[in-house]
Amino acid sequence: MKTYNLVLESKRSEVFKIESLLLELNNSFELEMEKFINFQIAVSEALVNAIVHGNEENPDKHVYVDIDCDKKKLQVKIRDEGTGFDITELPDPTNKENILKESGRGIYIIRTLVDEFDCSSGDKGTVMILKVFKK
Repeated sequence: MKTYNLVLESKRSEVFKIESLLLELNNSFELEMEKFINFQIAVSEALVNAIVHGNEENPDKHVYVDIDCDKKKLQVKIRDEGTGFDITELPDPTNKENILKESGRGIYIIRTLVDEFDCSSGDKGTVMILKVFKK
């Protein structure tokens, strides 16, 4: 199993570091390209959420990323230092009254692009775990 633990600054430009590492990892993991691109989009969305919404781009806060890769699974765990949120309170972006809203789609997008998604949030921050599996 390969494991990586990274600490990112709360800047959007940090997302590129993880995208590059995932691309490198997939050279040996060999996830089919469409599924890999979907995973990479989901991870990028989760990172932007952690940086922008969780940490509010505060330079004194960090985003912690743990990546685990074995023969069957690629997992990314993302933790911010924000104040958290109640995931059950997020509006469904597919409901008619929310279709034209520009916010509230991130978690929905992430969920649809990965095989497994878990999110826990509290006053010490939010943790998102995204997983994809090989066939």
